[in-house]
Amino acid sequence: MKTLLIAFALIGVQFTASAQYKKASLQAAGLTCAMCSNATFKALKTLPFIDKIDTDLNNTTFILHFKPNSNVNLDQIKGKVEGAGFSVAKLIVTANFDKIKVENDTHIPFAGQTLHFMNVKPQTLQGDKDITVIDKDFVSGKAFKQYSTQTKMSCYKTGIMESCCKPESGSAGKRVYHVTI
Repeated sequence: MKTLLIAFALIGVQFTASAQYKKASLQAAGLTCAMCSNATFKALKTLPFIDKIDTDLNNTTFILHFKPNSNVNLDQIKGKVEGAGFSVAKLIVTANFDKIKVENDTHIPFAGQTLHFMNVKPQTLQGDKDITVIDKDFVSGKAFKQYSTQTKMSCYKTGIMESCCKPESGSAGKRVYHVTI
């Protein structure tokens, strides 16, 4: 019985570890001085899923390292940057995938969230892969407009699953993050 419990625990750890965000590269827009960077740094540091933050002041980039097996909320990251008075120019998230099949305009459940892959070729993701969040307020207005021409699904404009989304990918009204590789 003890061996069985240990086996289940190890399987649970494996599944948890196989679907998680590991780190993110966040480029903030509007930072003009060290005080601006410091305000953003302090705001991001308050997020419960942040383990540590490295900064690259020359590129106004923050490397966010996430706590293992934590629930990462991408909207909270954006909210902290905006709360400090700035905006997200680019967010690239490193995620650990375990044989996840993706193709253009597909919704994939991942780490408690739903990812909508756009502008990708059919492939199987394995190991650490960088994905770029391309939702509104995560990219420039020009980039958002360009990406919107690459899908007919209306969920891209709202960030919320709608009737265009396949039923097996989640329920309408749920947040969906649009990403590309």
